[in-house]
Amino acid sequence: MDADESKLVERCRAGDAAAWDTLFDLHYAPASRFIWQLHSGFTAEDVEEICQEAFLTIVRNLQSFEGHSRLQTWIFRIAANKAHDYRERLSALKRGGGSTPLSLQAEDPETGLTLDPASPQLTPDQLLLNMEEGSLIGSALARLGGPCEEIIELRYFADLSYEEIAASLQLNLKTVSSRLSKCLDKLEAIARPILAGEKKATPPV
Repeated sequence: MDADESKLVERCRAGDAAAWDTLFDLHYAPASRFIWQLHSGFTAEDVEEICQEAFLTIVRNLQSFEGHSRLQTWIFRIAANKAHDYRERLSALKRGGGSTPLSLQAEDPETGLTLDPASPQLTPDQLLLNMEEGSLIGSALARLGGPCEEIIELRYFADLSYEEIAASLQLNLKTVSSRLSKCLDKLEAIARPILAGEKKATPPV
C-alpha cells in the first residue's frame, strides 16, 4: 500500500466522511466491473447487491486491513468472496434448498491452497483464449471453486500482478507462480469437457 492509500485508510478509520466518499469514488465502480466479469449469469441488480454487501463488509472491517497489499486488491478479494456466496445462494434457491453455504475462501487471508500435481497442458493465455464465451469460463471456474478460483480471478479478472497476489495471499512469488500454474491445469481439466460439450451442442452451419 502506498503513502496516499495509507493516508486515505487512516482518515477513514478516524471517521472522516470525505475520506469514505473518496474511497467509494475510487473503488466502487472497479469492484462492480470485477464482479460483473466473474459470472455471466449476474444481472445488473445482482452486481449492485453484491457490491453493496462487499462495501458494507469493507466499512465494518477496514480496521483489520493491515496494508500488506494494495487496498484495491483487498477490496477485490472481499468482492470475489461475496460474489461466490451470492452465486451459491442462487444455486441453492434453484435447487429448492434453503441453506446458506459456507464460503470456501471465508475471507481468510491465511487460507492456503491444496493442489494436485501439474500436468503439461495449454498455457494460461491459450486456455483463456480458447474459452471465448464468458459463460464457459464462469461455469468452469464455478466447478473449480475454492482458493484456486480466487487466485485465477485475481490474476486474470482483477489483472493483479504476481507481486500483488503474493502480497494479498501472503505468499512468495515462486509459490504464487507454482500454485497458479497448478490451478490452471485443474481449470483446463474441467474446461475441456465443457468446451467439447458446447461444440457438440452447436449445429453445423
